[in-house]
Amino acid sequence: MKRNVLIIGAGGVAHVAAHKCAQNNILLGDIHIASRTLAKCEAIIASIKEKGSKHGPGRLQAHALDALDIEATKTLIRETGSQIIINVGSPFLNMSVMTACIETGAAYLDTAIHEDPDKVCEPPPWYGNHEWKRRDDCKKAGVTALLGVGFDPGVVNAYGRFAVDTYFDQVDAIDIIDINAGSHGRYFATNFDPEINFREFTSTVWSWENNRWKSSKMFEHRQQWDMPVVGNHTTYLTGHDELHSMSKNLGVPNIRFWMGFGDHYINVFNVLNSLGLLSEKPVRTAEGDEIVPLKVVKAVLPDPASLAKGYTGKTCIGDLVKGTKNGIAQEVLIYNICDHEESYEEVGSQAISYTAGVPVVAAAMLIADGIWDVGHMVNVEELDPAPFIEQMNKMGLVTRVRDAKGDRVLEPQRELLMNAPVEELEDTATYEYFAHDQALLTKGQPSRQHDMR
Repeated sequence: MKRNVLIIGAGGVAHVAAHKCAQNNILLGDIHIASRTLAKCEAIIASIKEKGSKHGPGRLQAHALDALDIEATKTLIRETGSQIIINVGSPFLNMSVMTACIETGAAYLDTAIHEDPDKVCEPPPWYGNHEWKRRDDCKKAGVTALLGVGFDPGVVNAYGRFAVDTYFDQVDAIDIIDINAGSHGRYFATNFDPEINFREFTSTVWSWENNRWKSSKMFEHRQQWDMPVVGNHTTYLTGHDELHSMSKNLGVPNIRFWMGFGDHYINVFNVLNSLGLLSEKPVRTAEGDEIVPLKVVKAVLPDPASLAKGYTGKTCIGDLVKGTKNGIAQEVLIYNICDHEESYEEVGSQAISYTAGVPVVAAAMLIADGIWDVGHMVNVEELDPAPFIEQMNKMGLVTRVRDAKGDRVLEPQRELLMNAPVEELEDTATYEYFAHDQALLTKGQPSRQHDMR
């Protein structure tokens, strides 16, 4: 069992993660928050106290840290006695923080793939360029390193694994669909770090099609989806972190990522990009100053954390999975709906940060309990998704499933029982109970199972 958490980063996701750690600190122990800007860490602690999120005794402390300094990070890990490190700082920090964890024995979690500041959209698989090179080191040290355990990547990886294992004999395609149907009321803003946001879209779009990598341009391919609650939205094929591990680990020939964009966002993005203002390469001004255009754009745009108050609407993110079961074609949508206003009411954050911050804490709790403390490096889809989904259901991020049987809360054990062959079930009475319950659902009657809405 592991205790005491060090959160590295003080942005929107770190804000949510800190609140959720505080809500569960009876299990997790002391909570430490570290960033280059101490005041941001202290503001998160003030928010936790204001919301009354801390539920048990233990330290709640802020620290100044340059996480690129491996020795300083190791020292802080040891001084705080932290056995679980949640890295939700810039993706530029990943390899430095992971090294500190390997050398101190602390478990490592992050929510996004590592990025080299001088490179954009490296050749796939992206994890192979950086993180996977340290797999042997993690194994030798017995260190659990859980990669990409936000929502996407993270939860969508678990959805893919659960669908493959539960609903299909063969899966032909997984389409990951990310819709933000909310409104922040600003002329233009990004929902997370603008620098990281724009870097995703300024180069090659990589998708996994017919068991090989396919390249295309941003906004080249579009698709309409009619999603639960948020309705019909236009999305665009986009390169994304999770494709680079799911393509390796799930054995599915087609895995694509679709993100919703409005016309206004696309217009502004195209103007900025055409002017060279989204370049990560430095330029020299007439006065002789060297600047990075992308960092200038980041500096003038609203801080994503500032968008939370007054943000309305909902997000819908999920996996649409297609394949066959018993020779019959079928499709299953596993998804989550998150409300911006409800997120702000609970923890003072908008839904984009909420959907990334809750999963990493749910994973930390599974590591603390020993369930996911595997002692080596893994991506989310390599682990049993059931306890992860169950934990998030309890923490305010409820998973639903829509298929031919209807739309319902996804309760993993129930779904596993309902989709397992009868001969594999040891407890016939249990199977009959769930079979009867499913019959009620099919007829449109209320289930006897608890609906966690």
